[in-house]
Amino acid sequence: MSAKPDLATAMQLLISEVKQSLPLYEPATYVCGITNSDCQGCPKKMLEMVDSELCFWESALKQGRIPKFDELRRFGKLCQSVRRNLVRNKIL
Repeated sequence: MSAKPDLATAMQLLISEVKQSLPLYEPATYVCGITNSDCQGCPKKMLEMVDSELCFWESALKQGRIPKFDELRRFGKLCQSVRRNLVRNKIL
């Protein structure tokens, strides 16, 4: 049985997974859905929100700040929600 990672390591793993799975920096995803009548939330704003949180946590971890479990869970839920929204908007 493997040991669970500490919170800082878990956050680093989550950050790397988010960077690989979400199209954070692809120009095609930064398109407004106004022309699409069945837009389910603004992909551009959602990706910017994830990017802002991601940058915050990368900086905080470099400065030695250890996230609390609640913060890790909240960031994970945010990323999961944004991913679902991107699937609904047919971006992923």
